[in-house]
Amino acid sequence: MKKLSKVLAVVLAAMFVVACFAGCSSKESKKTITLATSADFPPYESIGDNGDYVGIDIDFAQAIADKLGYELKVENMDFDSVITSVASGKSQMGMAGLTITEERLQNVDFSSAYANGIQAVIVKEGSPIKSVDDLYAPGASYKVGAQISTTGDIYFSADIKDGKTTCTIEEYATGAEAISSLSTGKIDAVIIDNEPAKSFVAANDGLTILDSQFANESYAVALPKNGELNEEIKKAIDELISDGTVQKIVDKYISAK
Repeated sequence: MKKLSKVLAVVLAAMFVVACFAGCSSKESKKTITLATSADFPPYESIGDNGDYVGIDIDFAQAIADKLGYELKVENMDFDSVITSVASGKSQMGMAGLTITEERLQNVDFSSAYANGIQAVIVKEGSPIKSVDDLYAPGASYKVGAQISTTGDIYFSADIKDGKTTCTIEEYATGAEAISSLSTGKIDAVIIDNEPAKSFVAANDGLTILDSQFANESYAVALPKNGELNEEIKKAIDELISDGTVQKIVDKYISAK
């Protein structure tokens, strides 16, 4: 009987070890979904005081991952690399205040729109530029800055090419670099999304946002063409929009501003 008890104890112990190992393996092998972003675009994405990623897009991406049962991995990169990362399949999602454009649709797919974005123009206080129309006045020769590959850059560059404005454009790797050039007088204006514009103006004395809008657009999530998770992600996004989760996230960062 003692011998049988010992055998039974050994078997149970072995089963316990296997169960623990299986549990650990399951936890360690939990699938990951990767988000490509450019964390220099508050309040949509930025680096927090603790070095973590924070913002509307980060919280939204986490909600998508949680709904699908994935671990979220955030990859920070230059803005103009976000679409490339998604198009190549290295990232399953791209979020960085992205709007749907014909150019981008050639390389990636998009989800439903989840937030509204206004393209604003920042100038120095006392600037002769009083409205967006001044950038399109006959003979205008202002230097306008924009973060490279943003819609502000794309739209204004197209207007220059089409002869709609005689101003010039200076492209920068980040919005912060464009703002720095504006503050030091190297350029005359910066086209950038309205919410980041508010943050930059609040942090830099002597700057102001024009009352007139440059453009009004909607943000969506970039997805790989024919990506394996596309349908799951799109469904999760639509559900998170419908149940009010997305609006709560947006309100958390914007409503009090």
